[in-house]
Amino acid sequence: MENFLQTVGALNDETRLKILRFIDVNGAVCVCDIESAFGMIQSRISRHLKILKEAGFLRVERKGRWAYYAIRSPLDKFRQDILTEVSYLGVAIPEFEGCCKK
Repeated sequence: MENFLQTVGALNDETRLKILRFIDVNGAVCVCDIESAFGMIQSRISRHLKILKEAGFLRVERKGRWAYYAIRSPLDKFRQDILTEVSYLGVAIPEFEGCCKK
């Protein structure tokens, strides 16, 4: 029950839905690219990413000073179904510009 509520609670914010969709569409994305695309400060983006990660949607991989976020794989059926439903919402996401200095 707690896991279900945490998952659903992570999606009760429009910005988190957009970030989730952005990562789903673009694959592994550096946190600096997410900051740039969404025009938000690092602490706010990090908070959203932490909530999505704790809800079981994301994984993070560190490469040097950079953190790359991607959809967790394998993703259980419940979360995969949620991602599919989010894709049907027509959520507008920013363009991926790939500005990160890799």
